[in-house]
This record gives sequence, C-alpha cells and structure tokens, in this order.
Amino acid sequence: MVGLKPSEVPPTTAVKCLGAGTAACFADLLTFPLDTAKVRLQIQGENPAAESVQYRGVLGTILTMVRTEGPRSPYNGLVAGLHRQMSFASIRIGLYDSVKQFYTPKGADNSNIAIRILAGCTTGAMAVTCAQPTDVVKVRFQASVRLGPGSHRKYSGTMDAYRTIAREEGFRGLWKGTWPNITRNAIVNCAEMVTYDIIKEKLLDSRLLTDNFPCHFVSAFGAGFCATVVASPVDVVKTRYMNSPPGQYRSPLDCMLKLVVHEGPTAFYKG
Repeated sequence: MVGLKPSEVPPTTAVKCLGAGTAACFADLLTFPLDTAKVRLQIQGENPAAESVQYRGVLGTILTMVRTEGPRSPYNGLVAGLHRQMSFASIRIGLYDSVKQFYTPKGADNSNIAIRILAGCTTGAMAVTCAQPTDVVKVRFQASVRLGPGSHRKYSGTMDAYRTIAREEGFRGLWKGTWPNITRNAIVNCAEMVTYDIIKEKLLDSRLLTDNFPCHFVSAFGAGFCATVVASPVDVVKTRYMNSPPGQYRSPLDCMLKLVVHEGPTAFYKG
C-alpha cells in the first residue's frame, strides 16, 4: 500500500529522536487522563486520615475527579508531561537503535537478547537522568487534589513548580526518586523494547505481516502490555516516593516496606 512501505533511506539519529519525542507528546495528549488516574490510585491509601475522596477503578477515578475538581483536572500536569515526553522518549526510543548498534560486534547480522537488554537499560538510564525533574513536577501536579476554587494550590504553574521545588528541597529535590525511576525504566525497557523487537521479528519471519504500520502497532501493543505487568510494583514505589514531602520516607526501600506492611502486597498493583 502507498505510504506504508518503509523508506529505503534509514532516518538519522536526530530524526529518530525528534520523531519519538513528537509521537510521545501526541500519545500523551490522548492518554494523560489515564495516567493521572493511575497516579491517584497509586497514592490512595498512603494517608487514609487525610483522604476525603475515594477512587474506584480507572473510569471511576476520572469521573470522580471531573465531578469534584472540574473537567480540566484529569489534565493537571500536562505541560510537565509534554516536557517529560520530549526529553524522555526522544532519548529512550530515539537512541535505542544507535546504542544497540554500538554494542553489537562488528560483522554480526543481528543483536542478541543480552545486547538488546543492555541497550534498553542504557537509553532508559540516560533518559531518566535528563528527564527526572519533569517527571517529579508531573507527578506532583497529578497527585494534587483541589476541592473547590478556594483550595490551596502549592504551585502556580509548571515553571513555578520547578523553582519552588529547587528552592524548598534543593536541586536534589528535582531528581528525587531517580534510582527507583531508573530501575522502573530499566525493567520497562527490557520488557518493552526487547519484547517489541522479538514480536516484530517473529511476525516478519512467519510472514504474518510485513514491515508496516499494522506490524508496528501489534508489536507495540504486546510490548506495552508485558512492560506494564512487570514494572507496576516499581512504578507505584516511584510515584509515592517522588510525591512524598521531605522526611516521609528515608529511602525508596523504606517506602516499599511501609507500602507492604500497611497495605499488603496487592498495593504494588494499584492503578
């Protein structure tokens, strides 16, 4: 079909990075309410005495937010989310092929699983290091509950949030939760990028699909499902730790232990 055939000229690294970041931003515009609902569900139960709103399920969470906080509430933190996608996805996805080729021995036809995992972990760690401040601000906005026009709002905007966190918690506050985030993204990359490659190769080798949009879509869907299942526990700890005020948790490990003790192991799959 016209427009679905792969180009004979491979895109440059810059084009891959720009394309990955732009595509991730468009995806964020569609899925951001789901991400906000996920964050609300993940932090629910952390402080039961302070919670005046209870959320049930993804759709129920979104409807409750719209009813109690207004129709714009599911998009709290969208600007920071777009900042994150442009800085995170462009590195994590855009550099993956280049890093994979760098690790692949000369003369080898294909990269083995170990090289793909190493490449995925490398680009994931690089992306988190660069994009962590945007992720912290995004989570803080998503977790912030505003009940009525007179309720307190800690940050007046996205740029104010960067400045306020740096002023009150130091520059280290902007990189709070970096290690659990790196761990999470290492797991996601290993499950997502590697699974994507494997599914795509199997589809092409079996000639079920050709190298076009349907093939990419099926591969991405399967990879995303696998990544979500294996990364959810670390994602919950990451969200809670990044959103916590100074002193609430001594470390990500302390956050994980308190989560298990107070809410049980099923809390790792909240959201």
